[in-house]
Amino acid sequence: MDTPLPKTEEEWRAKLTPEQYAILRQKGTEAPFSGKLLHENKDGMYCCAACGAELFSSTAKFDSGTGWPSFDTALPGAVTLTNDTSLGMQRTEVSCSRCGSHLGHVFTDGPTPTGKRYCLNSVCLAMKKVPRVCFLL
Repeated sequence: MDTPLPKTEEEWRAKLTPEQYAILRQKGTEAPFSGKLLHENKDGMYCCAACGAELFSSTAKFDSGTGWPSFDTALPGAVTLTNDTSLGMQRTEVSCSRCGSHLGHVFTDGPTPTGKRYCLNSVCLAMKKVPRVCFLL
């Protein structure tokens, strides 16, 4: 990606909606079952809403029943994981590796073979749909 990223919080505030800024830049959380991508089931890539970096394939998405979009694996190098002890809990924060924006948290209670549940805020993601291709034989 060659699009320059905002460098100051004022630039981020101008680029993002107030809800996106509160979650992506200030590590907030959207209400469960409120996100527009919770029930999205089209083929494609889930990208960072702040910088556009591809983060998760739709093939990694599953319904965790938690109220937030959940994935069992991230694209290689797409996210950064850090220890998060805020709110008196021990969690692992998930951030975009490109711009450092907060996306959500990852847990080790996923139902798939990876055992991971990347629990993300819809407002942090943008869906890039992949068109279906038909082949005639």
